Amino acid sequence: MSVPLLAATEAPALLALSKADILDDYRLGWESRHASLAGRREVFMGKAKFGIFGDGKELPQLAMARAFKAGDFRAGYYRDQTFMVAAGELTWEQYFAQLYAHPDPEADPATAGRCMNGHFATRLLDEDGHFKPQTSSKNSSADISPTAGQMPRLVGLAYASKLYRQNPELHPFSDFSVNGNEVAFGTIGNASTSEGMFFEALNAAGVLQIPLLISVWDDHYGISVPAEYQTTKQSISALMAGLQREGEGQDGFEIYVVRGWDYPTLLDTYQRAAAVCREQHVPVLLHVTEVTQPQGHSTSGSHERYKPKARLSWEEEHDCLTKMREWLLTEGIAGEDELAQIEKNAAATIKQARTAAWAAFFNPIQQEREEALVVLNQLVADNGAENQLAELVKGLQTNVTPIRADIVRTLRKALRAVRGNKPTAGRRATQRLLEECLANSSDYYNSYLFSQSEEAVGNIEEVPVEYAADAPQVDGREVLQACFTANFERDPRIFAIGEDVGQIGDVNQAFAGLQEKFGELRVTDTGIRECTIIGQGIGAALRGLRPITEIQYLDYLLYAIQPLSDDLACLQYRTKGGQKAPLIVRTRGHRLEGVWHSGSPIQMILGAIRGMHLCVPRDMTQAAGFYNTLLRSDEPALVIECLNGYRLKEKLPTNVGEFTLPLGQPEVLREGADITLVTYGSMCRIVLDAAKQLAEVGISAEVIDVQTLLPFDTDQLIADSLRKTGRVVFADEDVPGGATAYMMQQVLDNQNAYQLLDSAPRCLTAQAHRPPYGSDGDYFSKPNVEDLFDLVYEMMREVEPAKYPAIY
Repeated sequence: MSVPLLAATEAPALLALSKADILDDYRLGWESRHASLAGRREVFMGKAKFGIFGDGKELPQLAMARAFKAGDFRAGYYRDQTFMVAAGELTWEQYFAQLYAHPDPEADPATAGRCMNGHFATRLLDEDGHFKPQTSSKNSSADISPTAGQMPRLVGLAYASKLYRQNPELHPFSDFSVNGNEVAFGTIGNASTSEGMFFEALNAAGVLQIPLLISVWDDHYGISVPAEYQTTKQSISALMAGLQREGEGQDGFEIYVVRGWDYPTLLDTYQRAAAVCREQHVPVLLHVTEVTQPQGHSTSGSHERYKPKARLSWEEEHDCLTKMREWLLTEGIAGEDELAQIEKNAAATIKQARTAAWAAFFNPIQQEREEALVVLNQLVADNGAENQLAELVKGLQTNVTPIRADIVRTLRKALRAVRGNKPTAGRRATQRLLEECLANSSDYYNSYLFSQSEEAVGNIEEVPVEYAADAPQVDGREVLQACFTANFERDPRIFAIGEDVGQIGDVNQAFAGLQEKFGELRVTDTGIRECTIIGQGIGAALRGLRPITEIQYLDYLLYAIQPLSDDLACLQYRTKGGQKAPLIVRTRGHRLEGVWHSGSPIQMILGAIRGMHLCVPRDMTQAAGFYNTLLRSDEPALVIECLNGYRLKEKLPTNVGEFTLPLGQPEVLREGADITLVTYGSMCRIVLDAAKQLAEVGISAEVIDVQTLLPFDTDQLIADSLRKTGRVVFADEDVPGGATAYMMQQVLDNQNAYQLLDSAPRCLTAQAHRPPYGSDGDYFSKPNVEDLFDLVYEMMREVEPAKYPAIY
């Protein structure tokens, strides 16, 4: 049943708007609609690869933009184009530049062409990689495609406001917050609320009581699957009603429901919801119902395939721009001719932006093509036109819409065609141009996996560890405790969160006493929710804070791998240096016992977190050195501490909070001449024990601790060792083909060390299954001293069987 729109007098937020303001919203709404229509056409014309658009969501996004203030943050999804333009953080030319994948951040500031269209972000960093002031700008964290993947980060963006408001030590950081008044606005589609990350994030927000305002755009479908398959009661607000707080001052959410075509009520609801968030730090769920999607989900197909005719007819009748037009006429705010002219002008604006964006994208490629044709035609002249080379060049010349890959592909094939011919000026010019194109393409498409600022890990000054002559021997956990204490005293932006981190000082006591010393805002317990623990850290790091987020055991990292991989690890890359989140993730692993407390899933981690650093220290002093380095850097990292090392004795450094360890530099733990043993973490003790036993039978083993896997041996120390020994074993606790295979590839391939070997390289790993419980389970499932001894002995026996007779 159709419900009438509110009159202006019934929606107080409208009274603050002039006629010009209202018609400006109408204009922006129609510009956005025409941008969606034009974007779809560009894909079908072959000028873009794929398109996903925000048509049907224009009015709620306009209302949200009017509640969004300087200093606020957005964590949204790929249909928020109207909001971004209304907030002044996107132009229509930039919108089309992203659709075309323009690789220049001047053209596409959000992603420099690295993400498909609809992935929005503001540039939080200046050209030197430093944070720009955030309180004077409207901010958007960088979008990701995985459904509900924006939710964990949204928790962190809102949590930062709580810290900035409640921790007086943070009040001087006025570039990042004004008394915590900033609201974190989130957006999500109704179907994506079925994801576990959505539920986990809302529960966390309710517990934390943070200024998070999440809007659900509810168009009843998730691609082709309707709400009856998606959501209990077919309503996320009904399902989540238990979050509703019982009264002012009580914990919980405020929940609002509003129709997506009701312009006056949308304005009023967003103003009230944002005020509750901003002033009281109460989270809000705003369910925007009866939203339409005129073009269907994306350019992948038509919604006519799965929506019944009655639904399609209803959507046409309830299109939000159609409804706003009816309301404007009914209220006498504008006449038919005035609205028609606005609609016509909106179409012209989009056409002009589209044309300008295509020219800005395509003209440089055409120019590069012409430069290539000059040298290629010279190459043809040098080698004759009656051959395949001339046809190759002609193909590039007649290509109507070349891309850079076409140019590089042609240059490569052209040089291949003249291989073996005498060198000519044309050949040399072609080679130079190819090298230039590849260098430019590397910047366009491969740069900024890591920070390029002065605060990058590689730029942190190395400070050697120092010990007093009478340095006390303490438990390893006490070294970490002293390290964290010194850093917390040095920088008020540092805080730690995680399960059991606060009151008991984590399960292994490295934070013991720190909550009492620094307060609950600095050392904080969380619920069992690894995904949003990471998200809490990502969002806070985006806002200038220095979080340490703890995942209690390495096995539990599986719960958090999605935000680590899809969000944190690729943040610098997908924004081409426009955003950073220097989050440190702390966990512990190796040498545990039992199927679910024994994993060393390094292979999974290595594949998932490129863009983060991976530190695998063998003891707590090494871990402290990495923490000191990372807390002075602007890059994210995962540090895996050895679970069986917290109570082993270590000397306490005098500069425990100042000494730093460089990343990517292995350490030789024992020198040897016959074979090189490469490992890390808890395996170092096993390998050293094996090396000692090997020495008893005349085998001199060199033991190398890689210390970090990402980056890996940047100075090629392992290759230097192989020049001496000629033999190598890679050992760890991961599955076969895991991190040992990775280390072997790094050494043999990247370091070109295969030619240094006198024997086949070998790997010693855990079994393919997870270890069973108990000491015997550990011994027979993971590498042990005897396994390594026997492997090395057999390798040496192959070389000198008389010297090393068979054992078994």
